[in-house]
Amino acid sequence: MTAVTSLATTAADIAAKLGIQKFDIYGSTVDETSVQVDQGAPKQVKAANRSSVTVRAWNSDGSMGITSTTDVDPTGLELALKTAHEASFFGVKEHVPDFSPAATAPIADRSAPIVPQAPAAELLTKLIAAEQELLSAHSAIAGVPYNGLSQRDVARFYLNSAGAARNEAGSYTTMYLYSKTEEAGKKPRSAGAYRISRGLEQLDIAGCLKEAADKTISHLNYQKIASGKYTVVFSPEAFLSLIGAFSNLFNAQSILDKQSLSTPESLGTAIASPLLSVYDDALHPDNITATLFDGEGTPTRRVALIDQGVLSGFMHSAGTAKRMQAEPTGHANIGAKVTVGSHFYHVLPGTNADTSYSLDKAENVILIDDLQALHAGVRALQGSFSLPFDGWLINQGERTSIESATVAGDFLTLLKSILFVEPEAHLTPGGICPQIWVEGLSITGE
Repeated sequence: MTAVTSLATTAADIAAKLGIQKFDIYGSTVDETSVQVDQGAPKQVKAANRSSVTVRAWNSDGSMGITSTTDVDPTGLELALKTAHEASFFGVKEHVPDFSPAATAPIADRSAPIVPQAPAAELLTKLIAAEQELLSAHSAIAGVPYNGLSQRDVARFYLNSAGAARNEAGSYTTMYLYSKTEEAGKKPRSAGAYRISRGLEQLDIAGCLKEAADKTISHLNYQKIASGKYTVVFSPEAFLSLIGAFSNLFNAQSILDKQSLSTPESLGTAIASPLLSVYDDALHPDNITATLFDGEGTPTRRVALIDQGVLSGFMHSAGTAKRMQAEPTGHANIGAKVTVGSHFYHVLPGTNADTSYSLDKAENVILIDDLQALHAGVRALQGSFSLPFDGWLINQGERTSIESATVAGDFLTLLKSILFVEPEAHLTPGGICPQIWVEGLSITGE
């Protein structure tokens, strides 16, 4: 806090000299080391230190200008403030961004100390060992074409002329392994796994290896499936990828821009089965990359999006909250235009289900592990999707890999067709989610 307080004092002095009465500054730095390997040899070693500072200034007419810089010494800060103030005279006249009313509110006390980064050589050694172990898990696994092990230190701050001064920092380490098979007379099959932790010592490398190997091996003996309507079970990753693809449902900026499946009047309406509840929870204990405040300094918090099937909330910036007579929720991304984005989804059961389901007893059920081509197969404004996927046909616990198939449907219809939300949740890169059972989805086999 000492550094951001000192920066706030310096910025206030410079602004007074320039005659600027209202300004704010948001900045972040990332110190990252990452490695990739190929067949036991280093493929890529990268080290980067990136910084970005956004400066906004308002003039006496209330218009706002914005600029970016990487230099926060007095000279650089003065130039940025001067440039932003000059730009303010060409700024928008309607819906001018303003300070968040919550920018000086208390934030959560969740300190995350910086974990010392391991040398790149150690990262390479561990990743090469992981690659070799995955290659030896089965004779059909011919390569691990996509892999990576990275460490990242992130620091962020926000301050404004109304007295806000916030900063935070944290570390996290990630690994991903994505293997590919080659067998005579058969199509290549692939699967992957991902893990994240505070530091390298806490990283579950063994778990990442086992998941990648088990999934890859399970896809070797694949079969075609008939097209038709199926009960489908979405893995946590697959369901969260759908939630992300149709996040305009909850995005207040998208709603105001009329680029959403929701309208301001949608709040309080049932859009899903009462079995489903969805939250955005940046401060969830399992969120390694948790952030305490957004780009406007608003504290992050747990926000109910769907509560027992009812659309219960939107993700707001200060500007969208003001226009919709709501409270900012800590989802603003500052930039030339303030945008709204999610943090960390938490999907959980809503009301109690009358019937429970189990893959050990299910017959002719499809388990979708990974949805593909989301960039091309989702029509976010129409609510429809048609996506190829990796998955299995399940019969009383026995899994048969599906050679090639596509799942299609309407997202809002899917939400209302949920049969069961399993009680056991799983941690994924995008949030916490259990497996989700949906009836009557269209599957097109090869």
